[in-house]
Order: sequence, then structure tokens, then C-alpha cells
Amino acid sequence: MELLPDIFTDALLDSLKMLPFLFGAYLLMEWLEHRSGEGMEKLLAGARRLGPVTGALLGCVPQCGFSVAAANLYAGRVITMGTLAAVFLSTSDEAVPLLLGAPEKAGVLLPLLALKVLVGALAGMLIDRTARGKVSAHREGIHDLCRHCHCEEGNILPAALRHTGSIFLFVLLVNLALGGGVALLGEEQLSALLLSESFLQPAAAALLGLIPNCAASVLLTRLYLAGAVDFASLAAGLLPASGVGLMVLFRANPRLRENLLILALIWGTGTAVGLFLRLLGF
Repeated sequence: MELLPDIFTDALLDSLKMLPFLFGAYLLMEWLEHRSGEGMEKLLAGARRLGPVTGALLGCVPQCGFSVAAANLYAGRVITMGTLAAVFLSTSDEAVPLLLGAPEKAGVLLPLLALKVLVGALAGMLIDRTARGKVSAHREGIHDLCRHCHCEEGNILPAALRHTGSIFLFVLLVNLALGGGVALLGEEQLSALLLSESFLQPAAAALLGLIPNCAASVLLTRLYLAGAVDFASLAAGLLPASGVGLMVLFRANPRLRENLLILALIWGTGTAVGLFLRLLGF
């Protein structure tokens, strides 16, 4: 019971961090729903090839807000699956200040961010070239988000606020549940799940990175600073660590098979990169 105030405070702060990005994403989608025509669709379609590169660069900014925005834009069919994956794979949050706060390890920060951007951009372009049913910027896709609330019939600002409030409450509740789970298990129990001294540790680290909460990247970075995991496992875990972006994706996008595919792709990418780095001795 003594932990409840801290758990609630942490969950509220984590949820508030993504609120401006969440609102911005819904405001953009509402504007597209009301204003987009053939010119806008051609503009978005023309940027598709560079979408993963742009997404990877934006995602490396040290917060998880862009992953939240990208999840909503993908659900509205504004960006492609490859662009979404690029944002998720390059997303950087609490790992950045933690590494900066440890002078003896700060030297790995730039290589780590460069790796995440490179992997995100390459994986995103590969996904867009091979994924079935490529996403395009169609009004029908954005319209799906408003199918039940009919908010597309009114002003874009109230509609964006309604969507933002709904998702914010969902994220807050899930953050509370996840924060409680982490507090009950403790870092020692979670670190024991990372297959210490095993060659497959990167796969376990990538699985931990899928936890839709910034606590995952904090835990992985702390374990790296303590010497419990190596750089390969750190990279494997931080690549799929997209903060609450995955959570918002499953809430906003009704296409469950697509969501599971994206989850599998980012976990597989993190695992593959981690195992490759281990073979190279990192």
C-alpha cells in the first residue's frame, strides 16, 4: 500500500508526457479527414519512400511521444507500416538521460542512437517493400477512427479532444497496472528473466523491451550500467522499446493481425541485431 502513491504518480507523469503528441496526432488526422483531397493524398503517397527515414530520425528524439503519434497516424492510414516500425525501433526515452548521467558509459550513447536510427530506417524500408496491403493515405482509413462516435460530422477541435481523452484514460489505466506489476516483481526478478550469461539473452531483452511503458528502457539501461547485460542485449532490448506506442497502437488500430505482425517484426529485429552484435563481440 505504501507504494500506491508513487505508482500512481509515475503512471500519471508517464501518461502526461505523451498527451501533447497524442492530441497533435488526432488534430492532424481530423484535419486530414475534413480537408484532404487528391492533392493531399498525392503528397503523402509521394513521401512514402522517405517515410521510414523521416520516422527513424524523429523517433530518436529522447521521448516516446512520436511513437504515440505514429501509432495513431498509422491507425488512420496516414503513414505506412514501415514508417511506424521505423519510429518504434528508433524511439529513445529515459535511456538517454540515464546514459548521460553515467560518464563511464556515456560514450555508447551516440553509437546506440545511430544504430537505432540506421536499423529503424532500413527495417522500415524493407517492410514497406515486402509488406502485403501497403498503407496509403485514404480518407476511408481515417474515417474508420470515427466510425462509432460520428465526430467527423463536427468541428475538428472537439473531435480531437474526445479521441485524446479516450486514449489518455486507457494509457493511464494500463500504466497503473504495469507500474504495479513492476513494483511487485522488483528489478531482481525481472533481471533474472533475462537469461544471464546465455547467448540468447538478447532475445529475452527484446521481449522485455516490448513492455509498453518507459520503465522497460529504464530497467534495461540500469542493468547495462550495473554490468548485468552487455551492449548487444541493451541494443536488442531498446530497439523494440517504443514506450506506450505499442499500447496505443493496439487501442487505436482495430486490425489485430496487423498489430501482432508489427509487434513480431520489431521484436524479431531487436533480437536479430542483438545476436549479430554478440557474434561480433559487443
